Amino acid sequence: MPGTIREMLEELEERTLHPRAARASQSRGRERPEPEDDERPSFQRDRDRLVHSKAFRRLAGKTQVFLAPRGDHYRTRLTHTLEVGQVARSIARALRLNEMLVEAMVMGHDLGHTPFGHAGERILNDVVPGGFHHVIQSVRVVDVLENDGQGLNLTAEVRDGILRHSKGKGNVLLKGSGAKALTLEAEIVRLSDIIAYVNHDLDDAVRAGLFEEADVPAPIRGVLGGGGTSRYRTLIRDVIRRSDVDGGGHIEMSPDVHEALLALRDFLYARVYENPVVHDEFVKAQRILRDLHDWCVEDPGRLRERHGVVAREGDPPQRAVIDWLSGMTDRFAIGVWEGIFVPRPWSVV
Repeated sequence: MPGTIREMLEELEERTLHPRAARASQSRGRERPEPEDDERPSFQRDRDRLVHSKAFRRLAGKTQVFLAPRGDHYRTRLTHTLEVGQVARSIARALRLNEMLVEAMVMGHDLGHTPFGHAGERILNDVVPGGFHHVIQSVRVVDVLENDGQGLNLTAEVRDGILRHSKGKGNVLLKGSGAKALTLEAEIVRLSDIIAYVNHDLDDAVRAGLFEEADVPAPIRGVLGGGGTSRYRTLIRDVIRRSDVDGGGHIEMSPDVHEALLALRDFLYARVYENPVVHDEFVKAQRILRDLHDWCVEDPGRLRERHGVVAREGDPPQRAVIDWLSGMTDRFAIGVWEGIFVPRPWSVV
């Protein structure tokens, strides 16, 4: 009989999960070995560490698509993360894969995102030697920056899921010779990310008046359905039905649904992400990050003197600048920029 709550939960995983599911008791472990917790299996500990991290809380102040929208119902990086988690857990539960593992992966997948969404990421990619990608920064956040510079010491499986989630305009499905994910759960998170964002970004765009639901091309609506509920149901059910977990395959989609999903992503790039009305505001936001970057690089001592930010031992000074800038919320970035570059009226006390 299990002696602790953790052992009871691990035994439950062993009895109920699919043979190909990742199991906490069989984790590849952490970079720094730790004693096991009496109550929580390892993936649950990772989820808890991520939810309690400062980087996770800052997601509430980071742009998803619309910069500082005047409305309470637009998504942020935090609500995006929660919606990805809902999709991922629905799929994992139906396939008898590890729900706690996918949730931990999701909670950490966007921690390295810049302020101002992908516009901020493009600016840092321009100024950072060797480029910048939020996925790599997310891993740096959990490995190095969180917990007062000690990192969160996550399991190998959770780190891998964070690393594999991003696809940009590239392939959605992880399969074939290029598939390197450690777990099927990581494949679920990668697919759940796009399922969530095409749906909630479309909803936000309609709310913002960029187009109407009926403007989504008819072939897409014909496959996925009209309206968010119908699209979610179609996409999630298709993944569940087509994934050949029993046969040793990957997390899959049927060709017609996969094609419609990619077409919807292309539609959103054309009508939302690259829309001049949206883009013009992000050009201004990019200037904020570029100005702050140049201000820091011109005199490395400024960041230490004004904001107490010091480079980690062994890191070049610019690494501290990038960590600082990428960790900002939109509001904090704007406030710092104003404090440095906007003159204040003279007043006599």
